[in-house]
Amino acid sequence: MALTKVRGGAIDTVVLADSTNLNFGTGSDAKIFHDGNNTKFQHTGTGGLYVGADTFGITNGATDTTHISIDSNGHVLMPKQPAFSVRKSADQNNIGVNTTVTITFDTEVFDNNADFGSNEFTAPVTGKYNLHFMFRFNDIDTSAVYYQTTITTSNRNYTMTLDPNYSSDVAYKTFAFSVLADMDANDTAGCIVYQSGGTQQTDFNGNHDTMFMGHLVC
Repeated sequence: MALTKVRGGAIDTVVLADSTNLNFGTGSDAKIFHDGNNTKFQHTGTGGLYVGADTFGITNGATDTTHISIDSNGHVLMPKQPAFSVRKSADQNNIGVNTTVTITFDTEVFDNNADFGSNEFTAPVTGKYNLHFMFRFNDIDTSAVYYQTTITTSNRNYTMTLDPNYSSDVAYKTFAFSVLADMDANDTAGCIVYQSGGTQQTDFNGNHDTMFMGHLVC
């Protein structure tokens, strides 16, 4: 029997067997059905599928956690979307010369889903991630051959190279760059610096001037 009506107390329940359609429209352009594994709302033919609500939400199966919400003005919020912003609260002094140095971050501004830890962001799902690194060098050594500052990911590295060909050592200078990185689930992203030659004197400035940020784009 495809359709069953179950009465329990003051509640009536209509049960459709698996793969039995609940059709709408003269030509059955719209239908709802459960195929034994998935529940589907299907629309075919002319026109479109519209869902109207002053506040619209998509939740988990238990309906106790909102994944997407849209308010009456059309603002879309995705509170579980991977996103982070971290910074340094103090200077990282005298970075090494002719060696790779990990840039450390000790303060989280925000970190959806706790994906950042031990100076690295871990991608929770496969996708394209916007990663942004802003930093301030103190005491740039003009005798260095170059500085390379890199956003590292498991798939590839993204490097900004500075030739400090200044007339004299620079007291401070701020740089920033962004990348759109392809990351697989559980890939990591962090920041490193390499100074080739020169004197060990350059610092990464803290106090909000050195930050690492990112979010899932698609």
